[in-house]
Amino acid sequence: MVEHSVAVIRGDGIGTEVIEEGIKVLNAVADEYGIAWSFTEHPWGSDYYFENGSMMPADGLEQLAKSEVVFLGAVGHPDIQDHITLSGLLLPIRRSFDQYVNERPSVLYPGVSSPLKGKEPFDIDMLVIRENTEGEYAPVGGFQYLDMPQELAVQSGVFTRYGCERVITYAFEAARKRDKKKLVTSVTKSNALGFGMIVWDRAFERVAEGYPDIETQSLLIDAACMDFIRRPETFDVVVASNLFGDILTDIGAIITGSMGLAASANIDPERRFPSMFEPVHGTAPDIEGKGIANPMAAILSGSMMLRHLGHDDAADNIDNAVFGLVEQGEILTPDLGGSSSTSQVGDAVVNALG
Repeated sequence: MVEHSVAVIRGDGIGTEVIEEGIKVLNAVADEYGIAWSFTEHPWGSDYYFENGSMMPADGLEQLAKSEVVFLGAVGHPDIQDHITLSGLLLPIRRSFDQYVNERPSVLYPGVSSPLKGKEPFDIDMLVIRENTEGEYAPVGGFQYLDMPQELAVQSGVFTRYGCERVITYAFEAARKRDKKKLVTSVTKSNALGFGMIVWDRAFERVAEGYPDIETQSLLIDAACMDFIRRPETFDVVVASNLFGDILTDIGAIITGSMGLAASANIDPERRFPSMFEPVHGTAPDIEGKGIANPMAAILSGSMMLRHLGHDDAADNIDNAVFGLVEQGEILTPDLGGSSSTSQVGDAVVNALG
């Protein structure tokens, strides 16, 4: 029996509901694959902010560092500005634990309809690798004359050779492992952002030289957005900066049928610190408490966590159970055209496990 320590942050909105189902499924595969879970609950998020004026305690990162991985639901509240919720919890975790890879698959599975005309199952099958710790989201900048008529802000993007090369290398390694066309697409905007994105482009060229077996292409972000919609089947692995990757992965989730299937991993590939796994659908306050949130993205994020921990067979079992249910189309939440509840879908995944 292998024990794994998991820090659980259910967070806000539907995060609390979907993480419950994710844990249910993780527990269901535990005995068969010799896993003993040690879950530690951290009741942090917007409710904690309302009571304490911060999204997590001052020693929150120290508490999380005691676990192997973090399982996160969602963070955000309509009455709190997004920069407070993100900068108070999510971004400090990513940066402090050097989770420089944000990995988000976008696959059109059988039983799911894409809003794009004529797309068949697996026509869309891409993996976006997003740089996760620097780039446009680096907290570098400041205000002057705040709340005055001449209010001014400076927001700087940070692109380092080291940071670009390591995430681009990860993308090439991911392409080698995939049973696909072996193509890595770099997303840039160096025609307009002539400093930081030049560092990115040069890093991509250098790394590509070490992978002669992998095809490459470089697209401007506007062209990449268009091609995600008009010909998504041409992509395999996509590597992008923090901002560009954020934009593209939301497009990828929508064109493959639902944000309710969008799983993600925030990874420290060197395993010096905990990695974090989370669905990317947000808190969805419009359906909070209704019991209709799709838990599949959280369950699939749990599957990505299992792979990170070395349990590929258990992850395959969960993936097959989820995608089998999607293809059957009988027990689904409303976002996928069904009428089942969050817990009913979670129970169905457990019952479908091989």
